[in-house]
Amino acid sequence: MQVPATFEYERADSVPHALELLERYGPEARVVAGGHSLIPMMKLRLAQPEALIDINGLAELARLAVEGDELVIGSLVRHAELLASTTATDLFPIFRDAERVIADPIVRNRGTVGGSLCQGDPSEDLAAVFAALRATAVIQGPGGTRTVPVRQFHQGPYETAVGPGELLLRLRVPIAPGSGSAYEKVERRVGDWPVAAAGALLRLDGGVIAQAGIGLTAVGAAHFCAPEAEEHLLGKAPGEEVFAQAARIAAEHCDPHSDQRGPADYKRHLAAELTRRALATAAGRI
Repeated sequence: MQVPATFEYERADSVPHALELLERYGPEARVVAGGHSLIPMMKLRLAQPEALIDINGLAELARLAVEGDELVIGSLVRHAELLASTTATDLFPIFRDAERVIADPIVRNRGTVGGSLCQGDPSEDLAAVFAALRATAVIQGPGGTRTVPVRQFHQGPYETAVGPGELLLRLRVPIAPGSGSAYEKVERRVGDWPVAAAGALLRLDGGVIAQAGIGLTAVGAAHFCAPEAEEHLLGKAPGEEVFAQAARIAAEHCDPHSDQRGPADYKRHLAAELTRRALATAAGRI
């Protein structure tokens, strides 16, 4: 039977209280919300935090609403809640596409948006989604609140911009009227991490592409995005050849690695094909 090492447990009753507990217990404390990644690692003793700070009671982190010209998604919003939110999925169908293929209903019912991003896994679905949407992360710590573009949030495998003693509060997604978005994923079996996946957002103005966002995961794309391919799209009329060329550019700038999910060449091929499909679907949804 696998059991975690001994740890302290504290339940935070507010964001300031959570930050106070993080400061009290120091760098060996960990925040727990859904726990679907942390708890299995603790059972295997791959993670041995000295204290767990439970933030499940912090309602202010579970807000999901439109505020001005942004969609605000609290870090404690569950995957199932995001999937069920017509406010979010009507504005950005990419959320519906992605959340339908993240893990399984059990995980989606408890797993959180913030927990997924903060894990920093190189194959994380929502990292590519929020990169395509150019979201901004709001982080609070002892020094106050700061914002970090999601494209700068992930600093390496399992490393994020959330520092010691800090909490990810929410994600802010700029609303782009007249846009379309989509997510495409290939996985070995239902609910698995992606072999490769791509997300896209397009907005037209005067019949040409005025805004383009491409997010890629599991294929070694720097910061989960494809800026060179996005640049290629701007100012062009949407179309099959334009999308295919952008997809080729995106794949060229990836650095996939061979592993149990497939060889690097196959993943690069998927990066191109899934980017092309996501762009075509996003354009069709405008």
